[in-house]
Amino acid sequence: MSRTRTISVTVNKISGDVFDSILTLPPKIIPNAKITSDGWWNFIRSYSKSKLKFHQNKSLGVLDHEYVDQEFSWNIPICVISNCTTSEIIITLKKPAQLSDLQFDQRVSIISNVVTSMKNLLES
Repeated sequence: MSRTRTISVTVNKISGDVFDSILTLPPKIIPNAKITSDGWWNFIRSYSKSKLKFHQNKSLGVLDHEYVDQEFSWNIPICVISNCTTSEIIITLKKPAQLSDLQFDQRVSIISNVVTSMKNLLES
């Protein structure tokens, strides 16, 4: 059976600004993040070397991304939905087969903290 978690946060900014800002957030959230010429953000987390790449469609509010580290890869859908003067960011996490339930729960907790930091940065 597959496990999923959804993280949702409201940001007090219009969706176009939120969308554009998310694309430049990695080094603000992960200080050692560096972007390569092929669009991958490379960085080191406490558990391994990692990288991520956005696959975006601004007109649809899609900011899906691939995350790869030394243990597994993860495709993570993200949507930015307009709600007049605010935006809703919705992230869906599906447990990769390589992760145990405990590892998945730990990663969800880390990502929840990142989303909180992201919201604070986007609103500042």
